[in-house]
Order: sequence, then C-alpha cells, then structure tokens
Amino acid sequence: MSQAQESRAQVGPPLWLLAEVTYRCPLQCPYCSNPLDFAQSDQELSTEQWVSVLRQGRAMGAAQLGFSGGEPLVRQDLPELIAEARLLGYYTNLITSGIGLNEAKVESFREAGLDHIQVSFQASDPELNNAVAGSRKAFEQKLAMARAVKDAGYPMVLNFVIHRHNIHQMEDIIDLCERLGADYVELATCQYYGWAFKNREGLMPSAAQLEVAEREVNARRQTLAEAGSAMKLIFVTPDYYEVRPKACMNGWGSLFLTVAPDGTALPCHSARLLPIEFPNVKDQSLKSIWYDSPGFNHYRGDSWMPEPCRSCDEKDRDFGGCRCQAYLLTGDADNADPVCDKSPHHDRILAARRAADHATAGLEELTYRNARNSRLFFRG
Repeated sequence: MSQAQESRAQVGPPLWLLAEVTYRCPLQCPYCSNPLDFAQSDQELSTEQWVSVLRQGRAMGAAQLGFSGGEPLVRQDLPELIAEARLLGYYTNLITSGIGLNEAKVESFREAGLDHIQVSFQASDPELNNAVAGSRKAFEQKLAMARAVKDAGYPMVLNFVIHRHNIHQMEDIIDLCERLGADYVELATCQYYGWAFKNREGLMPSAAQLEVAEREVNARRQTLAEAGSAMKLIFVTPDYYEVRPKACMNGWGSLFLTVAPDGTALPCHSARLLPIEFPNVKDQSLKSIWYDSPGFNHYRGDSWMPEPCRSCDEKDRDFGGCRCQAYLLTGDADNADPVCDKSPHHDRILAARRAADHATAGLEELTYRNARNSRLFFRG
C-alpha cells in the first residue's frame, strides 16, 4: 500500500456537510465570520452544482447537512435543495437570521422535508438588536418568524451572539426565549474571525462581564430545572478566556466539510483566510477533495506539529487548537493556538484580555460590512 493509500485508509468520511449557499445577507453584523471581501464573491454555485455536491456528500457518508450563508433565504432554489436533501436522507438544518422568511416559506420548507430551523437574534430588545443588525425592522421580523417556526412544529432553536454590548442582557435574553417557547438557546460568545477579528477590541467582553454572565446563566439553568422547564441553555465561552484551545472542528478534515458559495471546499468555514490553496467542487469530485487534496491533508494527524504541540500529551485532545486563530494571532498557521498557556504566543491572548478590561468603543465605532449604511443608521 502506498503512503497516499495508507493515509486515505486512516481518514473517515465527512459526517457533517455545511452548504454555505451564499455570502449575500441583508444584515451587516460587525461580528460576521464571513470573509472581509465576501462582497466580491459573486460566482455562486448553480442549483445543479449544489445538487451534485449534496449527492456526492451523501454517497461518502455525510449524514447531517446545514444550509448557511450569509443569509441562505436569498437563494430562491432553497426549497428545491431541501427537497433533494430529504430524498437523499440527510438530517437538514437551516441557519437563518429570519430576515426574508415568512409563514409561506416556513410551510414550503416543512413540506420539502426540512428537519430543523435555527433563528438568530442580536439582542433582547429592538433598539440594540436593530443597531447591530443594521435594519430598523429586524427585531419584529425575527420575533414573528421564531413564532412561525414554533407553530410549524419545529423545535425552536435560538442563537444569540454575545459580545460586550449585549452581555449585560442575559436575564432579558433568557426571559425572551421563555416567552417564545424556545427548546434550545445557544448563547454563543463571539469568536474572533472575519469581521469579529477586525472589531475584536470593540466586541470582546471584559473578564468581569463574562463572570457575571456565566453566573446568571448557571442560576437560570437551576431555576429552569426546578420549574420543570425543558429549555436548554448552552453558553459558549470565548476562546480568549480559556487556557487550553478547543478541539477545532474535532480535528482538521476529520468530521466537517464546508462548501463555500463559489464551490471552494474547506475543512472549516473560516479556513479560506489561510495561505493554503483549497480545491473547488467545480474542478474535483468531493471524494477526491476530502481524501486526496493537499489542502485537506495539510493539518491531518500530528506530523505537521512544531513544539510545544509535538511532544504535548494533550495533542490528541485538542489537535493543536485552531489553525485560523494561530494564523490571525501569530502570522503562522503552524504555530500552537495562542489560547493555550503552553504557547510561546499566549501573551497575545493575555494582552487582548487586558485591552477588553479597558475598552470604551461604542457600537457606532465598530466597522460594519456596509459602512455607509451603518453611518446612516446611527445618524438616524
């Protein structure tokens, strides 16, 4: 058996396929994880090309499928893609801002076989939510669509990206979720990629803010349990406040396969920021991409690891951490994730924490995807 064949035999199939069907979005959130130059990505895959991707992924063993973006609702062929995914046997999840959704679309998605809808909010009140989203009607639209999703029989899954400007709203956010009848609530503290990295100093909560928020969430978990509530609260701590890195994507090219709007295949949705050439589904089969492409094999295993990761007894748990984070913070994606306190670059994480303790930037000082629209919004 050749080395390439041996390497291929050790790699399992992708179990989770993320179809980023578009980078287009009516909102302009300053923590968006999409590429900074995503407005230039106008070569989206056609319906037929996406159908081919879904069929190839399922044939390889992918079982879960996420439709994401941008805002996937801007794709007029979304019901057709959902129906194809149902025929193929995927468990499907739509990740949406709710903008552009209506009751007729919710029903069409249900009839097409969609399993799951996750609706995102920016805050618990209209003023802050709309300021972050850059839309004066976003909050009311989200409320209406969350209710429509619940009425259609879907489990209600709500997502709030948490940052220094809304982290004080934990009690109000959970109250809102209770009123809406949420089943699962993801309180996902901002992770710093894309626009969020550009705006990190204005978004990152202080250690004191984070401590209060975690305490409030834990208290509400206990209260909900005592009341017999089935609502689950999932609080995601920002990487920058950990001392060990996350096992990013459960390991590079291990379980997750992302296909970007233009067909670029990625081990994670942020990986295109790395100085690595990734293949495109227009040019190669998904199977060849997953098993054989240099991009997907680049950080598999541990032979690529420098010290201190190479000799670390924890490398099989965290796989060296996040390659994108290592690149953004050190300029070299091979380095240990600076989140780890064993990293020689951990001081950059500590410096970011200190900066967060003294940050004063308001929302109007952040850089938004559409800077012109954000200036108009804040000026009224």
